[in-house]
Amino acid sequence: MNPAKRLEIFTRFRAANPHPTTELEYTTPFELLIAVLLSAQSTDVGVNKATRKLYPVANTPAQILALGLDELKTYIATIGLYNTKAKNVIATCQMLVDLYGGEVPRSREALEALPGVGRKTANVVLNTAFGEPTMAVDTHIFRVSNRTGIAPGKTVEVVEHKLLKFVPKEFLQDAHHWLILHGRYTCIARKPLCWNCLIADLCEYRQKTPPPDGL
Repeated sequence: MNPAKRLEIFTRFRAANPHPTTELEYTTPFELLIAVLLSAQSTDVGVNKATRKLYPVANTPAQILALGLDELKTYIATIGLYNTKAKNVIATCQMLVDLYGGEVPRSREALEALPGVGRKTANVVLNTAFGEPTMAVDTHIFRVSNRTGIAPGKTVEVVEHKLLKFVPKEFLQDAHHWLILHGRYTCIARKPLCWNCLIADLCEYRQKTPPPDGL
């Protein structure tokens, strides 16, 4: 894919959705960090249902530590892998209290050192909470990048590197949100909605899905 196509793709994404953001609900960097940690292999909808009950009761590291592991589990029991996630949340909160005065650190290295926080989670927090032009490559972004030809690669790391290199700088801040939303609602895994896609004429996917009968 050439630079002109990429420029047009992101120009269209911006025109359709000028201020994209995560679908996870949060009001502070800490709330975002915990929501992203909980979202692994779970839906944003499911995480939001849990945090709507949790955050009014406890939305700081100290408050969650005061709840304790067993009480925390009652709030997130509807989320997949909640036992492991609860342990990671408690351990993360303890580190935030002990090392950072209860605040979320703004460095990648510090974020990735927190239990349950990997590169993708760190990238989401750095981008969405702190405004850094990072690229949090999840399954949606990986699929869209490869399928469209925007930034093909065999690993998440390769796709992340290519996106940071190829996406025009003016779009880097919001690019990962556009790509996630595109993958979640249009360029879906089994049968992409190519007939209803605003970049179909620019996409390099060969097996484009025809419109359903009657459309």
